[in-house]
Amino acid sequence: MNIIEKFITGGNTVLWGYVLIAVLLLLGVYFTIGSRFAQVRYLREMFRLLRVKEKNPENTSKKQISSLQAFFVGAGTRIGTGNLAGVAIALAIGGPGAVFWMWMVAILGSASSFVENTLAQIYKAKDNGQFKGGPAYYMKKQLNKKWMSFIFAVMMILSYGTTFNAVQSNTIAVALENSFGISPVPDR
Repeated sequence: MNIIEKFITGGNTVLWGYVLIAVLLLLGVYFTIGSRFAQVRYLREMFRLLRVKEKNPENTSKKQISSLQAFFVGAGTRIGTGNLAGVAIALAIGGPGAVFWMWMVAILGSASSFVENTLAQIYKAKDNGQFKGGPAYYMKKQLNKKWMSFIFAVMMILSYGTTFNAVQSNTIAVALENSFGISPVPDR
């Protein structure tokens, strides 16, 4: 391994293994305290809203989704092979005690998610009857940083088109190799 590879590998380990985890946990604590434990206080309200029925089911001219359907869409966009493989790896390495720490991190992470989703609702915009929003919108509207929202949008497009697919494919290939002995590189 040459010096550049060592530098990149070391930087990757520090950045993704220590810095990112510390920042996310500190933000989770900050948002938990700042929101006065909203992820716990509103748990009963969340379950109540998931049971709410549509008010006017015979009016099909307006397309609406229920709170439960919105929950499933949100969960579907967040849960991927990384979540499934991550839990399996944590249990294999950390044993049953890892479940406790995963729950603690999930509680802190839910505060960050609560804040992120609240910002998305506050700063969404209506355009031709459709709502548009997300981090790029609140960077542009609240922070008045159009350049930042542009960079964020471009980086997300590039990441989804390249990195995220590669991570998912790699996780599946490693799981198949470890479980069934199927090589990720076909023999030639």
